[in-house]
Amino acid sequence: MELKYQLNGLDCANCATKIERAIAKVDGVSKAQVDFMQASLAIDCDEKNAEAIEITSKQLIKKIEPDVTMIKKDTVSQKHHHDHGNKNAKVLVTRILLTTLALSLLLFLQLTDPWNTILYAAVYLLIGYDIVKTAVTNLFSGQVFDENFLMTIATIGAFFIGDHTEAVLVMLLYQIGECFQDYAVGKSRKNIKALMDVRPDVARLVTKNESVMVKPETVKIGELVQVNPGEKIPLDGIVKTGSGYLDTSALTGESMPQAVAVGDQVLSGCINKDTTLIVEVTKNFGQSTVSKILDLVENASSQKAPAERFITKFARVYTPIVVVLALLLAIVPTLFVGDFQEWLYRALTFLVISCPCALVISVPLSFFGGIGGASRAGILIKGSNYLETLAKVNTVVFDKTGTLTKGEFAVAKVVVEKSEIPVLAYASALEQNSSHPIARSIVLAAKDEKIPAVSASKEIAGFGVSGIIEGKEVFAGNDKYLKEHHIALPKVSSLGTVVYLVVNGQLAGYLVVNDQIKPEAKGAVNKLKALGVKQTVMLTGDRKAVAASVGETLGLDQVYARLLPQDKVSHVEKLRENDNKVAFVGDGINDAPVLATADIGIAMGGLGSDAAIEAADAVIMDDNPVKIATAITIARKTLKIVKQNIIFALTIKIFFLILGAAGFVAMGWAVFADVGVTLIAVLNAMRCLKTPKL
Repeated sequence: MELKYQLNGLDCANCATKIERAIAKVDGVSKAQVDFMQASLAIDCDEKNAEAIEITSKQLIKKIEPDVTMIKKDTVSQKHHHDHGNKNAKVLVTRILLTTLALSLLLFLQLTDPWNTILYAAVYLLIGYDIVKTAVTNLFSGQVFDENFLMTIATIGAFFIGDHTEAVLVMLLYQIGECFQDYAVGKSRKNIKALMDVRPDVARLVTKNESVMVKPETVKIGELVQVNPGEKIPLDGIVKTGSGYLDTSALTGESMPQAVAVGDQVLSGCINKDTTLIVEVTKNFGQSTVSKILDLVENASSQKAPAERFITKFARVYTPIVVVLALLLAIVPTLFVGDFQEWLYRALTFLVISCPCALVISVPLSFFGGIGGASRAGILIKGSNYLETLAKVNTVVFDKTGTLTKGEFAVAKVVVEKSEIPVLAYASALEQNSSHPIARSIVLAAKDEKIPAVSASKEIAGFGVSGIIEGKEVFAGNDKYLKEHHIALPKVSSLGTVVYLVVNGQLAGYLVVNDQIKPEAKGAVNKLKALGVKQTVMLTGDRKAVAASVGETLGLDQVYARLLPQDKVSHVEKLRENDNKVAFVGDGINDAPVLATADIGIAMGGLGSDAAIEAADAVIMDDNPVKIATAITIARKTLKIVKQNIIFALTIKIFFLILGAAGFVAMGWAVFADVGVTLIAVLNAMRCLKTPKL
């Protein structure tokens, strides 16, 4: 089973990693995942051990990070979490202001010992007691090498070699940096949460006499809910009363309102814009669209990208190495040239510079920002590993029906052979009682026609439909009927399904019905090519002539037709050869095998489809193929920012480590190399939240 908790007060990425490692080692835990960005913890364990594991986990967290509280997800108060963060920030700002004032006063008074040392020690404890306390606590719990330890050793060392002012100033600068860093991370968390603020708080359940406010989780399938203007639709359902417009932007990223009327399906998380709707619930809350979206976003961080895994391993090895190097820097030169105090100061400066915070925070923050930005555009990406893969895609493979075409039949052409016969109206009269998609498309096309009455209507199996219209024997159907009755077939150049109309044994005309290409499909292919995608390929089970026509219209590089699901898998496997990164885009319902075979599977228009969300690695929440290019652009931008942060942080760190070892920088500059670089990297990572416009 999976246990989910909120970690209130978690503001240290390094501590998040320590908590994750510690809980993963607990007996009975198969997997532990701490998401720093969402301040959450997920534990996979046996049900029988759940209670004991929860108690042990709380104890471990209290040891590693005493200020963090672990609360079960269903009992979390977001307000409490928010207030907790504000309270801590206000206390820290107050301490920073008091320390600045006290330090200024001490510099002005220029006191002599012992009062000078005593007062500096008091000011040092005012600004740094929490850092020192955490370092000492971690020391006894075996969690030695972190930023608290490095800052404590460096500043206390500076204090004891007589650099009282510098010791206090360094701790003050570090806390100011932490304050800015917490603000930046908090703002990023807030922005991402705002993007995902689709969860409805209440449902207005309709009873016999009135409507009652209840939790969406308690509403059952088949019950009615009332949605007033300005309210979120609490659960997926069908409109039973009312019509109007819905704001679907939180789900699909589309700003245009969507019109709905009686009989239309509506999805949870959309906002009712104008008139009151009564909706019959078709899915319980756990299966509703909004619940699926929240689960996907909450679990996205569990799928870590290679870059994230590298940074986690790097930080574990890097920190002990720099501590050993600092120790050698203090001892080895002293043995040869003396001046222990000078080399100790350099070693302490070296320690301050070495904190890996910039990398530990900014890399996962960048990926999470990218996932949040994609969600804002109506694209769900299941994890940062898929985001990284998406950035490397150079071949995009499409299914045809429902992906590049609408998956809906429409009358493309009406040809009249006998001018006195209203071909479309007669065909619609015969087809009006059929539920076949082609029949429905003919009826829809004739909605403005005057439809005559039909008598003696009957279906001729394998051929079509016949009946008496205005005293004439009329048939609508396929070419088999014409061949059977020796009626000459006309030459039809248009692609699609042809429905012939025969009146009193003579051909009166025909209709060409076909699946319509989506208006955005051509632009989607062009944008992919503009992004440098090497190959665009279509795989379909449709006829070769139809497939070739669609491929030519859209400018696709390769088209393969008459394929079974296993044939599509074979083609994708072949395309993946030679280190090609292949994305397959399908409707997610009948393409599960090939979605799983591709490097990344993208489900189109899969918002209400369980199969799409289950099979794919990414889901385009509306039906717009242009968003495939948007998803790739977001992924590439995110990966670019991740690389920028890694290169920037390491370059500055190495540069300042060399300067620190050589004695060219003081501890104040060392603090900039640590906190300043972290802050810049975090601000850079926040750019991932902005969705690019194509």
